[in-house]
Amino acid sequence: MLQSRALVIALILLLSTTLPEVHSKSIFEKDRRDWLVIPDAVAAYIYEAVNKMSPKVGQFLADAAQTPAVVVTRNFLIRETTKLSILAEQLVEKIKNLWYTKVLGY
Repeated sequence: MLQSRALVIALILLLSTTLPEVHSKSIFEKDRRDWLVIPDAVAAYIYEAVNKMSPKVGQFLADAAQTPAVVVTRNFLIRETTKLSILAEQLVEKIKNLWYTKVLGY
């Protein structure tokens, strides 16, 4: 039982999800900058599957996902990945501009 709890906590920390936010996000939304949408969706599917088999374990997962350590970690990851995503978009725009002006001569 203790090993399964440790595994569940590790899974939650790895996927770092808060359940209510998962269903409001689209994985394939084009302007989406949040790289954690896919892990959130995976975590929601895992939660739903576990909750169907054992509501007690599902409740444990929901409670563990709301612990301060998980929430703080998740918020930190969201902030940092958003910064990286913005920088990546800016880099792509600069490369496109360079390609059009220097290589193609537009």
